[in-house]
Amino acid sequence: MDFYLKENGVRTSFEYGQLNISGDENFGFRPYQLMVASIAGCSVGVFRKILDKQRIEIEDLKVTAEIKRNAEEANRIEDIHLHYVVKGYHLNEDRLHKNLEISRKNCSMVQSVKNSINVEETLECIHLSQ
Repeated sequence: MDFYLKENGVRTSFEYGQLNISGDENFGFRPYQLMVASIAGCSVGVFRKILDKQRIEIEDLKVTAEIKRNAEEANRIEDIHLHYVVKGYHLNEDRLHKNLEISRKNCSMVQSVKNSINVEETLECIHLSQ
């Protein structure tokens, strides 16, 4: 990956397009946003793969991230709480919780920060009726 300095931040390009990174969100994504997005995106992706392999059908999946930062230590990210909301018919909550635990162990981003950022995951099921 190549990163280029620009007036108000850094720019890089990937096959899906250009990414602007800046401490000022008027000029690009803030670094902490990208860190949280990487962790949440990886976690959701691994969880979804597990559900697909087990042929567990869901109608919708939303994850909300709450972040706690420490202003006294360079505003570093200390805690990320990922709250999963799964909607579907005939959901087995115990199985979904177990799959979330498996996804945590197999998510490279969560594993990469496990000794520096506390990542907590909770799960809520919304049972749809036919």
